[in-house]
Amino acid sequence: QVQVVESGGGLVQPGGSLRLSCEASGSIFRIYAMGWYRQAAGKQRELVATITSGGITNYADSVKGRFTISRDNTKNTVYLQMRSLKPKDTTVYYCDAAIRTTAGLGVNSWGQGTKVTVSS
Repeated sequence: QVQVVESGGGLVQPGGSLRLSCEASGSIFRIYAMGWYRQAAGKQRELVATITSGGITNYADSVKGRFTISRDNTKNTVYLQMRSLKPKDTTVYYCDAAIRTTAGLGVNSWGQGTKVTVSS
């Protein structure tokens, strides 16, 4: 009933920039928050950044000062602007949306992920 789709991943040089996008669609009554997570091979998924519908943000220490999360509420879309990228940022990035559906259910919907590779 709810779809979450990420885009914008790819190959970038160390020190470069990349912007990820995530759009939620479907039976949405209210989006409370959206966020970005990442998961490297053989490791647990970790929080990167989140933003509430009111614009309150939080970041992992490893990306603070380099990444910026923003939201366009009219488009149900969240962005992750990544700057000063490092090889250690290489992994799959996932988008999550905390949603109240039109049927009154509270759901946490995940996208399929988008791959980011930071390499010379």
